[in-house]
Amino acid sequence: MSRLLKRTDAPPVARRELTVVSADGSRIHVEEHGPEGAPTVVLAHGWTCSTHFWAAQIRDLAADHRVIAYDQRGHGRSPAVPGGYSTDALADDLEAVLAAVLAQGEKAVLGGHSMGGMTLMAASGRDRFRQHAAAVLLCSTGSARLVDESLVLPLRSGRLRTRLTQFVLSAPAPLGPVTALSKRILKYATMGPGSAPERVAECARIVHACARRTRVAWSHVLGALDLDTGVRGMNVPAIVVGGTADRLTPMVHSRHLAAALPQCVELVELAGMGHMTPVEAPEAVTAKLRELAGTYLNAKEKAV
Repeated sequence: MSRLLKRTDAPPVARRELTVVSADGSRIHVEEHGPEGAPTVVLAHGWTCSTHFWAAQIRDLAADHRVIAYDQRGHGRSPAVPGGYSTDALADDLEAVLAAVLAQGEKAVLGGHSMGGMTLMAASGRDRFRQHAAAVLLCSTGSARLVDESLVLPLRSGRLRTRLTQFVLSAPAPLGPVTALSKRILKYATMGPGSAPERVAECARIVHACARRTRVAWSHVLGALDLDTGVRGMNVPAIVVGGTADRLTPMVHSRHLAAALPQCVELVELAGMGHMTPVEAPEAVTAKLRELAGTYLNAKEKAV
């Protein structure tokens, strides 16, 4: 049985943990897995998630890669900062993480899911990104019109659906404990119809752990998202992954990214998968991270 299918409730234990201070003083929790000196992969999770979201990828990649995962501000073990919610803040935090974990000129593969992918887009013009990004994986993400294109509500596209979708995604009501009903709602909104119950439960535990204030604040940022300029400026090899049953960021976003990126090497459409692709299809997502690392981090050694 694949290592990726041996899932447990406990997330992987980091070899090292550190706290990185971002430009505005925000404290970002960072975890390091795998052997020192191995090719490095840096993972940025999405809205309402945490480093635990990457558990399957960390377990597999850490056998022969140095894997860096961090909690976006307000998520997981990174505390919230009042008023510190913006795409510029996401880029600041990523730059701070890259500066802390990579030597000058050292390259890494950067992987981002959902808001994590948007983080990479927001940072694409930053010095640290250009210095350290060898290649990127953009997974279940988009650069603009997120609310307009969302299929969470089964209504015809238009102003009414957009307004109602924004209301639902930014609703301040607490999610409460994980229940059978909440798992059904989460599965409908974020996962494919064939998702295994244990993977639905895993996502529910992660999402319900996100603080209400964080969830609502970031929903407003994502609702006004416009990162097309960042996409066009992301001049590194990129793989785009999307799920054909994704209601939050439908495949129209992945296809737009693939067309706009200067160096898109592949668009991967995962049949029947929803928005939570790293959990729903862990083998496929991990394989693409390995492919990027093997191709773009080891290119110099192969040439020799």
